[in-house]
Amino acid sequence: MSLAALLTPGCRVAVADGLGAPRSASAELSRAAAGVGGVQLVLGWLPTPDPDLDLTSYHDVAALMGGWGMRDAIRAGSARGIPVRWSQVPGLMQGRLRPDILLAGVVPARDGGLTFGSEVSWMHAAVAAGAQVAAVVHHGAPRAYDGPSLPAEHVVVVGESSVPLTPLGFTAPDDVHREVADRVAGLVPAGARIQVGPGALGSAIMAAVTVPVRVDSGLLVDGILDLERRGLLLGTPIGTYLAGGEELLAWADGRGLLHPVEHTHDPTRLSTGEPFVSINTALEIDTQGNVGIEGPPDKPVASPGGHPDYAAAGARSAEGLSIIALPTAHRGRPALVDRLSGPVTTPGHDVDVVVTERGTADLRGLDRVGRSRALTTLWE
Repeated sequence: MSLAALLTPGCRVAVADGLGAPRSASAELSRAAAGVGGVQLVLGWLPTPDPDLDLTSYHDVAALMGGWGMRDAIRAGSARGIPVRWSQVPGLMQGRLRPDILLAGVVPARDGGLTFGSEVSWMHAAVAAGAQVAAVVHHGAPRAYDGPSLPAEHVVVVGESSVPLTPLGFTAPDDVHREVADRVAGLVPAGARIQVGPGALGSAIMAAVTVPVRVDSGLLVDGILDLERRGLLLGTPIGTYLAGGEELLAWADGRGLLHPVEHTHDPTRLSTGEPFVSINTALEIDTQGNVGIEGPPDKPVASPGGHPDYAAAGARSAEGLSIIALPTAHRGRPALVDRLSGPVTTPGHDVDVVVTERGTADLRGLDRVGRSRALTTLWE
């Protein structure tokens, strides 16, 4: 069936996100939306821009992850960046942003049906809310999800693709990243569950870990393979997206790594059991430990995503930690500020320890004056 046959005036279409986003159908979707009129679009995490997705074809475009591939579109006013922590997205899918259609990349399941492969994210919530699944079958894409097949009565195949998923790469760490990472690794206890964000600093932290750990993170990145090669990976990693290169995608195929956001970002699950250590970064941090990753409202850099979810869980975990790791300067300016240039992404009371290349500030148990003194001293 064609996408045009599924669209109706004023309907809302959510496009499944991650590396397996159905980009081969983007141009067709945009043409169909322009022809029908009034179509609303909801987008999640686009790792890179999608040039075939013509945002002018839609009445409204809501972007739930404002950085990455949607940053320029939001700055240009072509899309609205919705500030939302990732654990809230399933609720939006079943409420205010409930889609009529979910355009999703899928893979063949073991039971003969179709299922999600390289990401699960919020998509099951959209299906549970009654969305019709317009499926693009990705032949050869990894199947890293052992959950149930999609209900056949809700699925219409609108296309197939044999094009391999585009791997995701990150900038290599520099010496400052490695200095920060070494300090962070010293705070991770053996047997802990760790969450590490993507990017150069995240890569350096995964490489610096020297004790056996479990990985419990939103994005599963290449560093997992290094942990396994060094004999430091305990159990099966937990995540909701694959976010790495070809080796990671091949390794993940056939493993039950991925879970819905309702599981991966559940604060109660994360903060109970083995110590949970969340390790996140920031663009800037103020003298009370409030963290900003979004940037100024007129020039947004990112969205909250899972940052506040994981930081809160780490702070609540017995013997766990919420760590904010960052270089002391960002683009030539001190990362410690009196007042954030944008909104507070993660409040200071969900931050236990701040780590830079210069040292560590442990904020636990400190009053307001003590927190300010500890952070200011770290930057002196």
